[in-house]
Amino acid sequence: MDILKQRILSDGQNLGGGILKVDGFVNHQVDPVLMEACGQELAKRFKHVGATKVLTAEISGIAPALTTAHHLGLPVVYARKSKPITMPDQVFLTLTPSHTKGRTVELIVSPEYLGSGEQVLIIDDFLASGQTIMGLIRLAQTAGAEIVGIGALIEKRFEGGRDILSHLNVPIEALAVIADMSDGKIVFKD
Repeated sequence: MDILKQRILSDGQNLGGGILKVDGFVNHQVDPVLMEACGQELAKRFKHVGATKVLTAEISGIAPALTTAHHLGLPVVYARKSKPITMPDQVFLTLTPSHTKGRTVELIVSPEYLGSGEQVLIIDDFLASGQTIMGLIRLAQTAGAEIVGIGALIEKRFEGGRDILSHLNVPIEALAVIADMSDGKIVFKD
C-alpha cells in the first residue's frame, strides 16, 4: 500500500536492531486518515474469510483493528496487558515476548467476548517475529475459536514471523512488507 510505504519512508525511523519507530502516525500518535485507508484495504483483502470478530493486542493494534472491523461490520476484541477489576476471575491468558518492550508481557481476554465457534481475524500493527500474533492465536484457540486470517500494517519479513504462522493455512496479509533494515535502510519487498 503506497500511502503507508511513503509515510514509513518520510516519518518512520530505523532505530537499528530491527526496530522501526512509527510512533508519529501508527502507535503513539495515530493518523486517523491513514488508519482509515489501511482499515479499508485490510477489510477488502479479508472480506471473503467469514470472520465474526477481529482480535488484536493492546494498544498498538487497536487503531488498525478498529478501522478494519468497521469496514467489515464486526466487533473488535483486544487482548489486555493487565487485568482490570471489571474482568471476570476466569480469563484466557497467555505470555508472549515483546521485542520493543524487552520483556515478556501478558495477553488477557475475557471469555465474555471471545468464545467457541467464533471465526477470528487477527489484525495488528506489526508482523515481525510472530510472537505476539502467536499469543493471540493461543488465546483464540483456548476459547474454542478458529483463526480465519492474519493481517498487519507492517511486516518485517526478515524476522521470520510469516514462516512461524504459515502452518495455520490461513491468508496472511501485510500492507507494507520490509525486506531489509540493515545499515539504517528501510527497503520494501517488491
